[in-house]
Amino acid sequence: MDMLIAGLVIFLGIHALRVWGEGLRGALVQRLGPLGFKGVYSVASLAGFYLLVVGYGQARLEPVQLWTPPHGVAHGAAALMWVSMVMLAASQIPRNAIKARLRHPMVLGVKVWALAHILANGTLHDVLLFGGFLVWAVLSFRAARQRDRAALAAGELAEIPPTSAVATAGAVLAGTAAWAAFILGVHLWLIGVAPLPGMAL
Repeated sequence: MDMLIAGLVIFLGIHALRVWGEGLRGALVQRLGPLGFKGVYSVASLAGFYLLVVGYGQARLEPVQLWTPPHGVAHGAAALMWVSMVMLAASQIPRNAIKARLRHPMVLGVKVWALAHILANGTLHDVLLFGGFLVWAVLSFRAARQRDRAALAAGELAEIPPTSAVATAGAVLAGTAAWAAFILGVHLWLIGVAPLPGMAL
């Protein structure tokens, strides 16, 4: 469990620089240069991610059950995961209406992803992992919206950028395809757990 916690602190801490350390981030970029900062950022992120993955795997071997999710929650979590996947796809496709309206669909997608997994799991290591990501996503979205409001007030950001119906449909289709792939087998292959009861193929 210690390795999981350390990984979360490093990985989420470095990804939260724009939440709690904007001044520090700016100073590091100035001192190291943009490429140097990206290099340090990448190494720290990879180290944190490694500790997180290994620590989570170890914690799964001796789970501490906090509660048992009620019957039917897995299906609700699967529905939330569809929303999350569509948001994540929208973050990567230019000019879609989802991104134009939400501004930061990737962070919101992580928030929905974390919430879905907290609802579907009742173990301590799941609460630590997904709870940590949920807190990070909430704080990151809040900080991003504050930056948006400042940019709007300064005239540096359009209220609603131009969008394309084709791009929006593409985001929904791409997200739905990724969601279906995870439901039908990718999640079981990667994590070793079927997302829905009775789907262990």
